[in-house]
Amino acid sequence: MADDAATSVAIAGSSGLIGSALVSALRADGHAVTRLVRRTPAKPDERCWNPDTGDVDPRDLAGLDAVVNLCGVNVGGGRWSGAFKQSLRDSRIDPTEVLAAAVARAGVPTLLNASAVGYYGDTRDRAVDETAPPGSGFMARLCQDWEAATAPAAEAGTRVVLSRTGLVLAPKGGLLGRLRPLFALGLGARLGDGRQYMPWITLADQVRALRFALTNTALSGPVNLTGPAPVTNAQFTSALGRALNRPARLVIPGFAARLAVGEFAEEALLSGQRAIPAVLERAGFEFEHNTIGAALAYATGRDQR
Repeated sequence: MADDAATSVAIAGSSGLIGSALVSALRADGHAVTRLVRRTPAKPDERCWNPDTGDVDPRDLAGLDAVVNLCGVNVGGGRWSGAFKQSLRDSRIDPTEVLAAAVARAGVPTLLNASAVGYYGDTRDRAVDETAPPGSGFMARLCQDWEAATAPAAEAGTRVVLSRTGLVLAPKGGLLGRLRPLFALGLGARLGDGRQYMPWITLADQVRALRFALTNTALSGPVNLTGPAPVTNAQFTSALGRALNRPARLVIPGFAARLAVGEFAEEALLSGQRAIPAVLERAGFEFEHNTIGAALAYATGRDQR
């Protein structure tokens, strides 16, 4: 797949924050995009598939240059009960298994599959790149199984890229969609001791990195989609307060976070990953937003460039 060639891509999970932006960006570049949906198609660019039953029409994948799989229930979409954790697994692993097998049968050259930096567990101060081993905990196990579900495609010779994404900062929705109202009320707060790392990336760079991975055939395997300078929760909280010109002096103790949201607090709020995008940087990818200050200026609408 040449860097300057128009491509044909099918995207599952195209209605989410990242998927919607990727569809728009690819089409703006002249690429043909098919959206895989789980309902009756309502538009000419939509094709129906059913990951619950394993149904994918092979004709819908024939001749494609790539398939992008962004499926998955939001990890912060509910309290981590046993049922919700199972939905997190089912919404990721089952669709990936189905698509990987379909890609293998259709001979699609590239599968770009979502994953997350939760793969590394809680790294504390230790910087990790794509060569680091998996960590422990629910999210680390989920990411390992999620990535393993792409095996049928890799075994068939498909180039599989595993995009281990961090916290996406966007002008609308995503993490800041939840935080901005709190900060606007002066309720911005550090979580616990604030030393846990937050591996951020802007939506703009997330989409640019996905496009880069689609067209750069030298890339395969895990790729950290995170900004080049991860920050601690304390640093992030202060930077967001400055970006919004609101005080952020409060502290939510760890025990209070655990009482409020249970296991999710332990794995997603009070721990983190100091993940470095080593593969992207070695491949020559250049970030538009290199610092948390630049990232938050973009995401809060204060970027004057």
